Amino acid sequence: MAQEREPLLRQQNGANVAAKGSSSGGALPSLARTVLKFLMWAVFLTWAAGIFLFPTKPAQAVFRNLIGLVRDSPLGITGSIFLAFSAPILIISVLAYVYISFFPTDHVENKKLRSLSFRLWTFPVLVDGPFGVVSAVEFIGIVLFIVYVVYSMTYYAVETVSLVSEIHVPESFESEFILEVIGLRLGSVGLFCMLFLFLPVARGSVLLRLIDIPFEHATRYHVWLGHLTMALFTLHGLFYVIAWSMEGCLIEKMVEWKKIGVANLPGVISLVAGLLMWVTSLHPVRKRFFELFFYTHQLYVVFVVFLALHVGDFVFSISAGAVFLFMLDRFLRFWQSRAKVDIIAAACRPCGTVELVFSKPASLRYNALSFIFIQVRELSFLQWHPFSVSSSPMDGRYHMSVLIKVLGTWTEKLRSIITDVQEQNRGDSESQSGRITACVEGPYGHESPYHLMYENLILVAGGIGISPFLAILSDIIHRIDEGKPCMPKNVLVLWSVKQSKELSLLSAVDAQTISSSVSDKLRLDIQAFVTRESVPPLEDGIAGDDQKVPGMFVKNGTTMSGLVGTGDNFWAAMYFVASTLGFLLAYALVQAYYVKPYNVVAWWYLGLLFVLCMVAGVALPGGLVVLLWHLSEKRRLEDDRWDAAAASQSSPRATTSDDDAAPSATVAGLRTTRYGCRPNFEAEFAAFAERAGDAADVGVLVCGPQGLQTSVARECRARNLRRGARMAKSASRAVFHFNSHSFDL
Repeated sequence: MAQEREPLLRQQNGANVAAKGSSSGGALPSLARTVLKFLMWAVFLTWAAGIFLFPTKPAQAVFRNLIGLVRDSPLGITGSIFLAFSAPILIISVLAYVYISFFPTDHVENKKLRSLSFRLWTFPVLVDGPFGVVSAVEFIGIVLFIVYVVYSMTYYAVETVSLVSEIHVPESFESEFILEVIGLRLGSVGLFCMLFLFLPVARGSVLLRLIDIPFEHATRYHVWLGHLTMALFTLHGLFYVIAWSMEGCLIEKMVEWKKIGVANLPGVISLVAGLLMWVTSLHPVRKRFFELFFYTHQLYVVFVVFLALHVGDFVFSISAGAVFLFMLDRFLRFWQSRAKVDIIAAACRPCGTVELVFSKPASLRYNALSFIFIQVRELSFLQWHPFSVSSSPMDGRYHMSVLIKVLGTWTEKLRSIITDVQEQNRGDSESQSGRITACVEGPYGHESPYHLMYENLILVAGGIGISPFLAILSDIIHRIDEGKPCMPKNVLVLWSVKQSKELSLLSAVDAQTISSSVSDKLRLDIQAFVTRESVPPLEDGIAGDDQKVPGMFVKNGTTMSGLVGTGDNFWAAMYFVASTLGFLLAYALVQAYYVKPYNVVAWWYLGLLFVLCMVAGVALPGGLVVLLWHLSEKRRLEDDRWDAAAASQSSPRATTSDDDAAPSATVAGLRTTRYGCRPNFEAEFAAFAERAGDAADVGVLVCGPQGLQTSVARECRARNLRRGARMAKSASRAVFHFNSHSFDL
């Protein structure tokens, strides 16, 4: 029976490969790091200033001079616009690859906060409202975008009014003219916003890694930018529709497809596709009809292609850089997700949670705050669902686990498959038929494990939100036990669940035994709150049957791929460079040997050729690099298998050598359970601040529903403001840094 109770992942003594190359940061002098940072900031600020000032006449004059300098080059006017608005993103990406390769950011010992102070990323400014919890940096970004849109449209409106008087527009046509010009300007501002729209959804983007923004945070920015962009594009189309209706030629104009100039019909098709994506992405629709939202969002291909047909190559090149980065990421994700990943084991827990354990290569780098996307082809060929990783990278070199809460149709079917196979295997232990074809994307997440930078840590979870915190606890325990760099010394877990049966999730912590050496260095307190039960159940403390199904799936001998997320920096950089050069070369060849010799002038056709050159650059030279990368991974995987086989033969009892050790405590044993109440954050935070010390940095990580995030953020803000204002002499001087780890897709 003891064998049946052991966790799905056994404790491994393998080294954490995330630390590989951690010493390379000292290979280059600090001057090189400073120069790289300066170059990236200089390019970014110049680019951002150019976009912000673009409506003004001085900026327009500089832009015309730039066009004059490069219009006779093989890339022509399109090349000059691309150089001004898209090339800076690509230049920053190249510098970013150099930076993260030579100066890795996973030095835990260098991540400790240097002083007791507020941090813009972790100080919640807004906790209620349409944006949810907004940090100071996010608030500044929102304000800047609003200022940009208002400033640009005001400037354009004033310019339009003066233009009417300058060119002597007939009075009968004046209203229509103003509407069309304002509509044109709305479209141009929308294009600049679209330049930022695609950057957050490139899941493995080097830019997100550079500034250490995980994809679950970047998704929020994509949602905000999507609302702004589609509002501008909708107003752009609406102004034209009103003007054409006033002129009495609405239908004729909407189906117009010019060779020279803007083609209206492709614009209508692009706008309709965008509106369908926009409407179905609204929170009430997305929450109730997720599949409708997901499938409709695949119309982004129609949206982008017909936008290029609508405006032509030189206008589309304004936002082409961000679209190109998204295409690079999407192609790499396609390659990674093709492989069927072995499921080592599965379990259906009594609390309505499924645990899956995937095979992974030892070289795969991730941290305890990562998440992966999972596809089960028996359930859907298109649906990919994100789940937080519930195992630490130190739990095992060749395994990774996730906990999946059964909430909807997809998860219900997944649990049914696992339980059905478990029932079949009870009758015939020799029958281990495969029933699931699983594919995995990722892992994605923070470039550096920021949960290790705080000596004092509060983890606030709601329900299945405990999943990433199980990985964090396991990671901290492993690090302390093995003498690796680890800042947390004082950890408080506040966990709210609806029913007491959910408390069994704590048994999923692989490193659930805490030795005396760990307990001396780590003060861990787990407070569980059961909100819908007033008294403990009779079977409290009795573990339920996990219905474990080990080895239930046909083994393909395949593991997760490292092509996406925090994959090999060298190969990722080569893929980026090869694809970019391939795209530019393809466009130059098309211009030199097709467009100019055959006098191709149709704007829509040039826009189509531009998009095809982008695709060719990614698929051909980029695809060749990915193929070589894939072959390199296969060779590395074979070496890992040989190493694993040799290790198992030399020490066959390595995985069970700790069975006879007498642990001083278990993670589940440290839990204090309260029934019929919710956590009082004011009291809990005050007590923790007193325990941590008067002047301490406290990292607060939240994973749970929006209401829980709001409550915690409000308490963090209130305590920080009281400290800053020194409202009371007895007020604690501790600073609470709010961090959200909740994924709302």
